[in-house]
Amino acid sequence: MDLNSRVQKIINYSELSSSEFADEIGVQRSNISHVLSGRNKPSLDFLMKIKDRFPEIQWEWLIEGKGAMIFSENEAASTPSSYSLEESKINDDEPIITGLFSIPSQEIDENTKQEEVKSEISEPIQYNIVENTPEISENKNISETEAPAEKGNNIKKIVFFYENGKFEVFEP
Repeated sequence: MDLNSRVQKIINYSELSSSEFADEIGVQRSNISHVLSGRNKPSLDFLMKIKDRFPEIQWEWLIEGKGAMIFSENEAASTPSSYSLEESKINDDEPIITGLFSIPSQEIDENTKQEEVKSEISEPIQYNIVENTPEISENKNISETEAPAEKGNNIKKIVFFYENGKFEVFEP
């Protein structure tokens, strides 16, 4: 049985129409149509959404077609739940590091002691203070100079664009 047939079997198991099934697992209706017609194979994301919505379906059956479609009661009882796995981790005597960048409290204490020692040993920083003296600018007379006009290179139009979106056009 191919993957597309297994998806069809899950839709029949859910007793939903194709469009209701698409809405239920959170995919576009066209995705279901394309998978069922054989045009596309379901993506991993598509299969994960099916598994999230229908946890009773065995992952191995969904992916490879091996085993039973649904967990039996015996398998469900023998398979530890995620809660019991987390609980067994908590009961261990080993310290638990909760995050990727978390630091155990002993290391934090040692680091703060090292920083305190470094701050006590460091020499005072000397600054060179330079007073800013305002530069006095001299008023210089700027004379208007005219650029030499070349024949055939006359200004035709000057356009000023303002920040408020308006503009002015000057034609000499």
